[in-house]
This record gives sequence, C-alpha cells and structure tokens, in this order.
Amino acid sequence: MSPIVTVQEAVTAFADWIEPTDAELDAIEQELPVILAEVDLLDAQIVTLDRTPTELDARRIRRAQRRVLTERRDLANRTAGVTLPGDAA
Repeated sequence: MSPIVTVQEAVTAFADWIEPTDAELDAIEQELPVILAEVDLLDAQIVTLDRTPTELDARRIRRAQRRVLTERRDLANRTAGVTLPGDAA
C-alpha cells in the first residue's frame, strides 16, 4: 500500500480561518440578483431534461432568460465606473 500524502497548500487553502474580505462579500451581494436569475433559468431547463418541453415550459425558459439578461444589464449599469478595493469583482 502506498501512503496518502496531502499537500500543505491544498490543506491550508480551505482552512476555517480564511474568510472572504468585505470587498469580496460586497461584490457577491452586488451579483446576487444575477446569480438567482441564473439559478431560476437552470431550474427551468432541468425540468425539461427528461421530457419534451411543453409550451408552458418554453415560456418559463424564455421568461427566465429575459430575467437573466435584465439582471446582467442592471448589474453592468450599477457597477459601471465603480472600482472595488482589493481587486474584488
């Protein structure tokens, strides 16, 4: 049997004491509407994986796609010209 050896960098990269900075948390909060819209789109697409999409499914997917585009546009407009400290976002 060969022993299992861990790499120190891989172990410390996910240590409990490493947390996101305030700038990273702010960037995530700014992007949250886009993330939620993309989750809704993914949910709508997953529903149709094992069956033929109905007209209602197609409408739900189109609505979710429009919401993703709207949220991305709004995020781009909110963050245009905004610089965050610490290279976040």
